[in-house]
Amino acid sequence: MNKVIVAGIDEVGRGAWAGPIVAAAVVFLKPNKLKVVDSKQLNFAQREKLSKEIKRRAVWSLGIVSSFDIDRLGLQKANILAAQRAANNLPIKPDLFKVDMIRKFTHPIDFELIIRGDSKVREISAASIIAKDHRDKMMIELHQHYKHYRFDLHKGYGTELHQQLLKQYGASVLHRTSFAPIARLTS
Repeated sequence: MNKVIVAGIDEVGRGAWAGPIVAAAVVFLKPNKLKVVDSKQLNFAQREKLSKEIKRRAVWSLGIVSSFDIDRLGLQKANILAAQRAANNLPIKPDLFKVDMIRKFTHPIDFELIIRGDSKVREISAASIIAKDHRDKMMIELHQHYKHYRFDLHKGYGTELHQQLLKQYGASVLHRTSFAPIARLTS
């Protein structure tokens, strides 16, 4: 009997006020003892190190949806699109996707939606690590072009610092202007 190939999918950035949603899909083809956990339990350095290890030991892909498209499509559709892009970008075809609860996710390949899957399913945990590491690095890079917003510190999330900077400078092209807090802080 052949082994079932399982791909885990998770996304990050859904709750951010600026920047993209990034989803990752991960398949471990060979058994390994790499210990992975939900990315929220790790600091930046730990995630970066684990992300490199996962990428060495797994087949993986990303799906990215820009803040412009988040505003155009709406958050839920953009979230689904990021996950579908990650699924479709995998260089191999899995037998099953295990997805950290993304409501209304659809795909022609069989899938399971799992509540808190990033803390229950190894492949989803690995996907959360790759997605978070990639998005954080994107926001740090974007900081170089939008220095006064300090995306390197808050990664686009609605921290007190970010709120103060929005009041001072208004929204950038990276901000999700369809989000009520952005409209409230910049009007």
